[in-house]
Amino acid sequence: MRHDLDPPRHDVRRLVEMALAEDLTPFGDLSATLLDPAQTCTAEFVPRAPGVIAGTRCVIETFAAVDPSIELEFAVGDGERVEARQVIATARGSFASVLTAERTALNFLSHLSGIATNAASWVDVAAGRVTVWDTRKTLPGYRSLQKAAVRAGGASNHRGNLSDWIMVKDNHLLGTTIAEAVAASRRNWPGRTVHVEADRRDQVDEACDAGADIILCDNFSPAELTDLVAHVDARCAAEGLRRPLLEASGGITFDTLDAYAGTGVDLLSSGSLTNAAPVLDIGLDVVPTA
Repeated sequence: MRHDLDPPRHDVRRLVEMALAEDLTPFGDLSATLLDPAQTCTAEFVPRAPGVIAGTRCVIETFAAVDPSIELEFAVGDGERVEARQVIATARGSFASVLTAERTALNFLSHLSGIATNAASWVDVAAGRVTVWDTRKTLPGYRSLQKAAVRAGGASNHRGNLSDWIMVKDNHLLGTTIAEAVAASRRNWPGRTVHVEADRRDQVDEACDAGADIILCDNFSPAELTDLVAHVDARCAAEGLRRPLLEASGGITFDTLDAYAGTGVDLLSSGSLTNAAPVLDIGLDVVPTA
């Protein structure tokens, strides 16, 4: 099991607690009270389509919160690719408890596995030519889980929040210059990554001169980016400048990914890794056993 793919445990517990409260307040699972409390079952988690799994920690936490006596065994872990109809986990225990936990567990597992599956499709097309990473376009409160799902899909994480590093975007430049912003960042937050957005070549040059660590090249076409990468490489070599990482961003879709991945940039970001990922359809097939 790869622990680098796990979201923070406190976030998992908090979100599972909220989800169960949403489902069980104020009187609990009324339908489950109709069942014999001694009745047991075996339940299998089965994807209806191929994909990449993420969110297993949420499933574990959900069943533990509903009924710690339920035995839950995963055949795969986060980051593993699965086929349709492949059994990915089995739960054994109280029939009523399994049904109470079912929807909450599946909501987390299907949503996060959908993000992992979507991210994996981007990584497959990029084919090692560029690092694909996400953005902060995540559901409020769910960022650490969604970013863990991105990692499960083989992609990388952009900054997690506004405190991770300095990112000077176009709106910041309404009140300062690139050179001033980079200098102030080095002075006030030494050791932090300084990331500058540029939508013109002259801004890219200014960011290189200022010593930015990463330059986000916003809304350039693939042809423009190919030319820009060659320009930055040549200029940095000729003038002895440290060559910053170059990131492509802005309106990049799955359909245009291949063209952008071949431009020579180091990084490629898209909010659609998280905010446009369809769920992976996963069902729970339940069989009463006693």
